[in-house]
Amino acid sequence: MSDLIFLTGPVRSGKSRRAVDIATRWGDDVVYVATYRRDPDDAEMAERVRRHQAERPAWRTLEAPPTVSEALAALDPPPSGVVLDSLGLWLGDRFEGSDAAILDGWSDELARFRAAPWPVVVIGDEIGWSPVPADAALRRFRDLAGFLGQRTAAAATEAWLMVAGCPVRLK
Repeated sequence: MSDLIFLTGPVRSGKSRRAVDIATRWGDDVVYVATYRRDPDDAEMAERVRRHQAERPAWRTLEAPPTVSEALAALDPPPSGVVLDSLGLWLGDRFEGSDAAILDGWSDELARFRAAPWPVVVIGDEIGWSPVPADAALRRFRDLAGFLGQRTAAAATEAWLMVAGCPVRLK
């Protein structure tokens, strides 16, 4: 079984920087899994993606694969490690599916990550620390993100909460 490291926290807490710091120890064949599906009409997000790319090493990148573990298994050479950024965007890309399909799909990915011969860092998003949203879709997203985070932390060999750039070990 490989290491599965879960980094979660609020926006701009240092999760991605910490993930890069961890993964640089795994050699030159790290694969970055970007879970955001690009929207050609969103210039602001395109700029965020560009900045993110500039802040990390020139690793191979998979962009929003339908099944992350299958896309990773097909790579040659295989990864020396994987950074998945982020669980919230992975959820957003599948939000039209049923709750059961989303939760089961992520559980399958976690099982395959743990069985893979390379370590994986999953970056999560803590979004449920605010009042309950009035909008039903926002409540559903918040709840699913929380459930996915719980499942990831349970499967992880290490879990960390990033706050103001400081890692706090959870497990």
